[in-house]
Amino acid sequence: MLYGVVLAGGTGTRLWPLSRAGHPKFLHPLTGTEASLLQATVDRLDILTSPDRVFVVTGVAHAAAVSRQLSAMPEDNVLVEPSPRDSCAAIALAAAVIARRDPEAIMGSFASDHLIADKEAFSDVIRSAMAGAREGLLMTLGITPTRPETGYGYLQCGGSVGDGPLLKVEEFKEKPTYEVAEGYVKSGNYLWNAGMFVWRVESFLAELHRQQPQLAAGISRIAQAWGTAEQEEVMGDVWPTLPKISVDYAVMEGAAAAGRVGTVPGDFGWNDVGDFHTLGEVLTADQAGNVVVGHDAAERHPVLLRETEGLVVVPSSGRLVAAMGVRDLVIVDTPDAVLVCPRERAQEVKQLVDQLKELGQHGYI
Repeated sequence: MLYGVVLAGGTGTRLWPLSRAGHPKFLHPLTGTEASLLQATVDRLDILTSPDRVFVVTGVAHAAAVSRQLSAMPEDNVLVEPSPRDSCAAIALAAAVIARRDPEAIMGSFASDHLIADKEAFSDVIRSAMAGAREGLLMTLGITPTRPETGYGYLQCGGSVGDGPLLKVEEFKEKPTYEVAEGYVKSGNYLWNAGMFVWRVESFLAELHRQQPQLAAGISRIAQAWGTAEQEEVMGDVWPTLPKISVDYAVMEGAAAAGRVGTVPGDFGWNDVGDFHTLGEVLTADQAGNVVVGHDAAERHPVLLRETEGLVVVPSSGRLVAAMGVRDLVIVDTPDAVLVCPRERAQEVKQLVDQLKELGQHGYI
C-alpha cells in the first residue's frame, strides 16, 4: 500500500487577492465542489492508501487549518515546517519519517493544488509508477502534452523499461520558449513535468545522501529525534540550516543523468491551478463562457452579468458584483481588495503582489 505525502505550501500569488499568505489557495474550494483543493488531493488517494498512511507537510501558519480540513487523518501526520525550505527538504522530511515507520515503504509525493478529472486513471498510473519504484527507480509522473505550454517544465524521455508503460527519463527541461515547446510536442519524446513522484523511501534517501549530503545529514538528525522529547529542539536547531532547494534541482536532475529516473505517461485530466484564467478553463461555464468561482458562490455572493462573455468572476466579499458589455476579464472581489485584469494576463498577477511587497503593503498579501 502506498504512503501518500501532500505538500501544502506556498501562497499562490497568481491567485491574489483570493489566495493570501494566511489562507492560501490549497485551503479554498476551487474544485467546483465543496472540497478544497487540499481535501480533493487527499480524497483521490483513498483507493491507493488509508488515512493513517497520508502525511501533509505544511507551514506553522496553516497547520491548524490543515488539521481541521482533514479530520479523518491522524493529527500527528501533519508534519509542520518551522519555515519554508522549498520542496526537497519537505519531501525528505516526510520520507525520513515514513522510513522510521516502514523502511520498505513506497511513497508518493503530490502537490496540494492540482486538479485531476479522472481519479481511476490517475490511480492506474500511480500503480504503474509503484512497479517502477519497486525496481529502485525514482519515478516521476509525466503528462502527455496537449499543446506547446511555456508554463511547465518538461521531461525528455528515452526508451521503455520492461514491457509496461514505463519510460526512462533522460533529462529534466526548464520551462521553454513557445518555439522550443512546439518542438518538444511535435517530437513526441517529451512529457509535461507534473511535479508528482513515486519511489521507495530508501531509494530516495540514498540518492539524497549521494547528491545532497548536508541536507541528508540534517534530515537524518531530525528523523532520529522524531517522536521524542527532543523533536522540537532538534527541529529548531537543524531546519534553518537546510539548503533551500527544489527536489528537481537537488535530486531528480542528477538522478536522471545517472539513469535512475523513470516515468509513466499520464492522461487523467491533470491541471495545475496556477491562475484565474486556468480556473476559467477547468470549471463549468455558462452558455456565454462566464465562470463564477466557488461552490455555490453565486448563491452566497450575488453576481449580475449582462452581455458578457468569457469572464472569470470570484465573488467573496458579500457585495453584489455586476458587469456589463465586457469580455475575457478576471474580476475578483474580496473584502479588502478588488482585482480586474484581462484573462490573457492572469499569470502576471504575481507582479502586483511583488509591487505590494515593495510598497510595504504586507497587510494585503
